[in-house]
Amino acid sequence: MTQRPPTHAHGAGYAHVDDEYLRNRQLRRGAAGWLLLAGLGVSYVISGDFAGWNFGIGEGGWGGLLIATVLMGTMYLFMVLGLAELASTLPTAGAGYGFARRAMGPIGGFATGTAILIEYSIAPAAIAVFIGGYVEALGLFGITNAWPVYLACYAVFVGIHVWGVGEALRLMFVITGVAMLALAVFTVGMIPRFDPGNLVDITPTDAAGASAFLPFGYAGVLSAFVFGIWFFLAVEGVPLAAEEARNPARDMPRGIIASMGVLLVTAACMLVLAPGGAGASALASSDNPLPEALREAYGGNPLIADIVNYVGLAGLVASFFSIIFAYSRQLFALSRAGYLPRWLSVTGKRKTPYLALIVPGTIGFALATAVGNGDKLINIAVFGATVSYALMMVSHIVLRRREPELRRPFRTPGGTLTTGTALALALCAVAATFFVDMVGAGIAAAIFAVFLVYFLTYSRHRLVANAPEEEFAMLERAESELS
Repeated sequence: MTQRPPTHAHGAGYAHVDDEYLRNRQLRRGAAGWLLLAGLGVSYVISGDFAGWNFGIGEGGWGGLLIATVLMGTMYLFMVLGLAELASTLPTAGAGYGFARRAMGPIGGFATGTAILIEYSIAPAAIAVFIGGYVEALGLFGITNAWPVYLACYAVFVGIHVWGVGEALRLMFVITGVAMLALAVFTVGMIPRFDPGNLVDITPTDAAGASAFLPFGYAGVLSAFVFGIWFFLAVEGVPLAAEEARNPARDMPRGIIASMGVLLVTAACMLVLAPGGAGASALASSDNPLPEALREAYGGNPLIADIVNYVGLAGLVASFFSIIFAYSRQLFALSRAGYLPRWLSVTGKRKTPYLALIVPGTIGFALATAVGNGDKLINIAVFGATVSYALMMVSHIVLRRREPELRRPFRTPGGTLTTGTALALALCAVAATFFVDMVGAGIAAAIFAVFLVYFLTYSRHRLVANAPEEEFAMLERAESELS
């Protein structure tokens, strides 16, 4: 690989790489239309309906989790509308990193991409823990320690992604469909057992503002933010498939908005029906809340509980499977542009970034095995997620104001007021991660800081000028200088 002498912009050093460098870092084009993208968005998130959200009951009671979910659902809806505009305008595999790079320069892009990478590397580890919980609840294979389940998940599903993106996305779509069936069965089964009194069966504490509706007081609402987010976390990953979409300008907005609509409906059903049938107190610490809710509501071990338990594994697998796709594309983009070691972005014969799949997968497996605590891993993932949300919403606002003439195939309804609201809610959610687990959020913040030090001291001098995300930004800089 040959390089032209480096250039400098925004305090960063750039090298112009040859065609072979980019040929070895290409993704498969045209693999996904808007329906597959919508399925991808639902798939990213659907595990949040099966496990994880219920820990919010233990933090804020059902009322606190309800308020938190409404606020976080609003944040996600407004953010998705902003991302629909950004993704149709700047369609690259870097997604959030690419948007922030254009708006805030290399350090803003790197900070956003790193936060997303923390989110997507940790979230599968949390999901693997929940998969292990579902498997143990079924008594499958005589497993009492779930680490073999974690290993099998990573080995099988990373391997499928290495095989090929088109095959992976289509398989994901089928798995997601099966998971949606499980949610439908659960919903139908719980409706006859619903009792509003079950929602408020936790004894109020002496905290400020405590009541039957808010048993842990006003502070519990903020603590529940982290778990209200779990109903929607990772839907923002749809734009990461931009370079593999058939028509990004048209398909990206359709796909991400459609997926958000589905997720709002499923979140409402799980939040109301599971504790309404079983009692909020029964689900506050469960690793497999939907089957447990059915067993509590019906008594004993009814057939429907086993059905949801078995089929519910598909929901957890769907999110695990698709977030692997997300972290690989974010790592691929950052590596291709030189922000992280370039060898991580090499693609194989089937145009899949195999090292960007394997390396985070290895780290995730180690974390799942070492930590083994889903709610702690959720909090770390949410820290990365909410930091990235704030930065992406700032990017939308900056680009709207600085580049009003930029071609935007889709425009966010409400403009910067919409994304400004999402920004404010995202900052509240960042604070909530420290409120829930100061140590876990602090560790995540420290990892984030280490990445930034790496960029400032090393990689900012070695960026790749003709990587797509960098070309987008440098073209804008050249045009602004000419005008």
